[in-house]
Amino acid sequence: MSSERGSGGNDTDSWDWPEDPANPMNWPKWKRLSHVAIVSVIVFIVNLSTTISAPASGVIMNDFHQKNAIIGTFTISIFLLGFTLGPLVMAPLSELYGRLIVYHLSIATFIAFLLACGWSQSIVSFLILRFIAGCAASSPSTIGGGTVADVIPVQERGAAMAVTALGPILAPVIGPVLGGFITENLSWRWTFWIVGIAAGIWLVVAVIFMRETYAPVLLERKAARLRKTTGNGELQEKVNRDLSPLTYLGRGLSRPLKLLVLSPVVLLLSIYVAFIFGLMFLCFSTYSAVFIEQYHFSVGVSGLTYLGQGTGMIIGLGLFAVFSDKILKARAAKHNGKMTPEDRLPLMVYFTPIVPVGFFWYGWTAQEKVQWMAPICATSFIGLGILFVMLPAQIYLVDAFGSEMAASALAANSLLRSLFGTFLPLAAPKLYARLGYGWGNTVFGFLALAFMPMPVLFYKYGAYLRNRFQVRF
Repeated sequence: MSSERGSGGNDTDSWDWPEDPANPMNWPKWKRLSHVAIVSVIVFIVNLSTTISAPASGVIMNDFHQKNAIIGTFTISIFLLGFTLGPLVMAPLSELYGRLIVYHLSIATFIAFLLACGWSQSIVSFLILRFIAGCAASSPSTIGGGTVADVIPVQERGAAMAVTALGPILAPVIGPVLGGFITENLSWRWTFWIVGIAAGIWLVVAVIFMRETYAPVLLERKAARLRKTTGNGELQEKVNRDLSPLTYLGRGLSRPLKLLVLSPVVLLLSIYVAFIFGLMFLCFSTYSAVFIEQYHFSVGVSGLTYLGQGTGMIIGLGLFAVFSDKILKARAAKHNGKMTPEDRLPLMVYFTPIVPVGFFWYGWTAQEKVQWMAPICATSFIGLGILFVMLPAQIYLVDAFGSEMAASALAANSLLRSLFGTFLPLAAPKLYARLGYGWGNTVFGFLALAFMPMPVLFYKYGAYLRNRFQVRF
C-alpha cells in the first residue's frame, strides 16, 4: 500500500510510535484482551440474527399469508444480503475515521431495525427492515478482524481470531436452537426483540469500556494535539489528507472492490470461502424439512439439530486455537524467525476433504431416513470442515494485509461470502424436490471436491501472488 506522507522531523512517522504507551499494541494485556472479548460478544450477538428466526420461517410465512417456498428461504437469507453491501461502506469508514465510532453507530442502527422487524405487519416491510438490519450488523463482523490486528501481535493472533470467529461461524448454529424454543414459548417476534435487547446491553458496555484502536487515527489525533500545544503547524499526520474529504472518502470506499478485482489472492480465496459459506446456509435450509417432515420433530426440538454442525465447529475452534499459532511459530523457527501469512494455511489443506465427505454422508442418510443421529453426525463433519476453511482464510487475510488494510480485505471477502450465503440456499427447494437429498447433496459434495486444490495453491504460491499483484491506493 502506498500513501502520501510527510518527511523529516515534523512527520509523525519519525515519532517513537512502536514504544508509545498510546499504541494499542502496548496497552496492558488485560485491556487488549478485553477489547477482543467485547468485540467477540457483539459479533456473536449480531450473527445470531442470521438464523435465529429459521425455525419460525413457516410461522412467519403463515402470519404474512405467504406460500412461496423461495420467499420463505429469503426471510432468512436477506439478512445476509445486507452483509454484502454493509462491509463496502463500514470497513473503509473504520479505516478513515476509526473503529470506535463505526461500532457505536452501526450497532445502534442494527438494534433499531431489528426491533422494528418484530413489529412489522407485512412481508415487504419485514424484508426491508431485515435487510437494513443486516447492513448494519455487518460492521462488527467485518472490522472485528481489524481490531484484533490493532491490538494483538501476529504470533498470538490465531487464538484471538478463533474467539472472534465464534460469531460468524458458531452463532448461525446456536441461533436456531434458541429460536425454536423462543417461537414455541413466546412468538417469532421475540426472536428479534431478545437479540435486540442483548445487543443494547453490549452497546452500553462498548461505549463505556472500548477505546479507539486504529493506529493511523490515533497518530492523527496526536499530531493535532501537538500542533495545538506547540504551535507548530508543520507537524504532519501519519497520512497526509490534502485531498478533499469527499475524494478521500471515495478512495476509501473503493478499497474493498479494488482488492477484490485486482488481487488474485483476495478474489480466489473469497470465491472459495463464499462457496463453502453458501453450503453452510444451504445445509441450514434443509434442517426443518428433513427433521420435521421426515423424522417428525417438533419446531423446538428441530432447532437442536443445528447443534450437530455446531459441535463440529466447536471442536474445530479448539483445534485451531491450539495448533494455529504453534504451526506458525514452528515454521518461523525453520526460516530464521520469519513468519508469512501462508503459514496459517496448513490446517486448511488438511481439513478441506472433510466437507465433501460430510455432504455425501448427510445426503444419503437423510434420503434413506437412517436413524436421526446419522445425519446429525454427518453435519458435525460438515461444520468441522467449514470452520477449517473460513477461519484460516480470515486470519490469512488479516496477516497478509496488516492492521491498516485488514478491514477492507475482510470486507471484500464478506461481499462474496454473503452473496453466496444469500442466494445459494434459494436453489435448495427445487434442487432437492427434483434430485432428493441423496443426489442433491452429492452434487454439492462433488463441487466441494472440485475446490480442494485451492488451499494447496495458496499455500504454495500465495506469497508469489501477493508480491506479484500488489494493490496500491
